[in-house]
Amino acid sequence: MPPNDLATDTAVTRLRVAPGWYTANLPDAWNFRTPSGGVLMTVAMRAMQEELGDPELRPISANTHFCSPVPAGPLEVRVEVLRHGGAAAQVRAQLSSTTMPGPGLEVSATFGRDRAGVDVIDTEPPAVPPPDQAVSMDEDPDGIERQLRPTFFRNLETRLALGHPWWMGGDWQPGPARIARWFRYRIPQRLPDGRLDPFALPPIADTMPPALKQKLGPNHPPFFAPSLDLTVHFLEDTTSEWVLNYVHVRRARAGYATASAEIWDDQGRLLAFATQTMMLRRIPEARP
Repeated sequence: MPPNDLATDTAVTRLRVAPGWYTANLPDAWNFRTPSGGVLMTVAMRAMQEELGDPELRPISANTHFCSPVPAGPLEVRVEVLRHGGAAAQVRAQLSSTTMPGPGLEVSATFGRDRAGVDVIDTEPPAVPPPDQAVSMDEDPDGIERQLRPTFFRNLETRLALGHPWWMGGDWQPGPARIARWFRYRIPQRLPDGRLDPFALPPIADTMPPALKQKLGPNHPPFFAPSLDLTVHFLEDTTSEWVLNYVHVRRARAGYATASAEIWDDQGRLLAFATQTMMLRRIPEARP
């Protein structure tokens, strides 16, 4: 199947019936079990940007709480501008399915203008191979893994830079709860000036659970980890296509896990920092 275009699939349309009301129609091409929470977050943030109507305000940070699963299909977004000042604006949005009652997710975000100030970075990218030397996660001669992989991954090239290739099976030793993967959208997500669209980052940030798999090892029962929240700080622009998501799950207990992610480009720029809480659920064993 051909890849889908994130920009097209997450586009919003303003409704004139009430202020701050937008619609979207998200296909199932961005599903895990249901649509990626990061992709839904992108839909909401596009509506926020449209409501602000100021192209000089760029996303600074956003926090999303996932209230209930949202199916693919028609969506509505209600946006409220809490403050629109000279330097920054704070915005709130609620996204829901038009076919199911109740809120699907709530997003609070800050947008700001670039300002004069110090330029400091006190961290370094992980020592991992570049994309052209990392292990491809897309090659599957028998077609078995492609059938099992969520449709979300059909839209990206993915290469493992740190961690065990767990999808190949076999016996391997558990290690730290860390993973690093290079991602590149098959349909480039660029702004008119050539920069990577910052709204393309939340879907990549929302891919943290495999870091926990690295700690649990190959013999742990399979699980899935729906997102309870996702926070993204947007730090720097890039014109690169490849971005590295470096994830660390610091703690898992009582059915939940907490993770963080640094998103780097292939030139060593720190593009974003993200944190997330996940609910851990075992995958029921298939019955004969």
